[in-house]
Amino acid sequence: MVRSSGIEDFLAQDAPIIDVRSPGEYAHGHIPGAHSLPLFSNEERAVVGTLYKQQGRDAAVLEGLRIVGPKLAAIVEDARALAPDGRIRVHCWRGGERSGSVAWLLDKAGFGEVITLRKGYKAFRQHVLDSFDAPFALKVLGGYTGTGKTETLHHLRTLGEQVIDLEAIAHHKGSSFGALGEKPQPTTEHFENLLWAELKKLDRTTAIWVEDESLMIGRAKIPQVFFDRMRASTLFFAEMSMEERADRLVLDYGKFPVEQLAESVKRIEKRLGPQHCKNALAALKEGDLRTVAVITLTYYDKTYRRGMEQRSPDLVLREPASANDLRGLAQRLKERAHVRSH
Repeated sequence: MVRSSGIEDFLAQDAPIIDVRSPGEYAHGHIPGAHSLPLFSNEERAVVGTLYKQQGRDAAVLEGLRIVGPKLAAIVEDARALAPDGRIRVHCWRGGERSGSVAWLLDKAGFGEVITLRKGYKAFRQHVLDSFDAPFALKVLGGYTGTGKTETLHHLRTLGEQVIDLEAIAHHKGSSFGALGEKPQPTTEHFENLLWAELKKLDRTTAIWVEDESLMIGRAKIPQVFFDRMRASTLFFAEMSMEERADRLVLDYGKFPVEQLAESVKRIEKRLGPQHCKNALAALKEGDLRTVAVITLTYYDKTYRRGMEQRSPDLVLREPASANDLRGLAQRLKERAHVRSH
């Protein structure tokens, strides 16, 4: 049986999802957890699309059949491996030819229930964007670079607080050095999809902790509505000395090759200033990572201060922090946030 479903019902089902769009479309953005089972390769999709524009639908469909014919058995086998119980969800870009064709094929192959998504991935994307407009409250953890904000967020989670780690979703730690040791970043579109998936797991009636970020985390852009909510929320600012922060940066980044660290320094040369950049590179060459950390922290601290100045002072609460007791910091932040919310 094949049935068509709206986005809410489609997402509520527990059957595996197969995305039959091309690999390029899937890589640009997809429903988190969906499996790529493309009907056409990137090149084949381009051929069919060109035929559609130049010669019309009939010519495009005929060429599509020629391309897909040899793949039919493999599509059924792959779908069965994903859904041995015979229930599966299928979608394409607009909910048209591709998902309809695969749904028909799977139905004929004996699948018990094939659920297609009306309006396809486009409907999912609209659902994602609409979700950021829905009510939810944030608590924002701030602090200069090297304060250990990500580790503190993890402690908050173990203490029972709701947390979204934006940098983990973005595969980037937010500075010029932030890509070191990380997987390739998702596109902004897929970052939004992953953020939606994290929000979906949480109780929106209870505040969610996030780390203070710039609008861009590497190349991934935080949704503007979400970012505006971050800037309008209370900022719990962890105050830690530069000495402790420099020590943390040496531990966090000292394991990476000197060449990668040098490239990261060079990327912010204009903002550091030529002389500071030159001094940092010289210190790096000599193995003096602490001096490199102090030079870069001077720049990042100035940048962060400018961002803080855009907030209302009434929304900034400062909390002393020690690198040796981030769990204690998390406990104090939890207690202070609870008092403020009441």
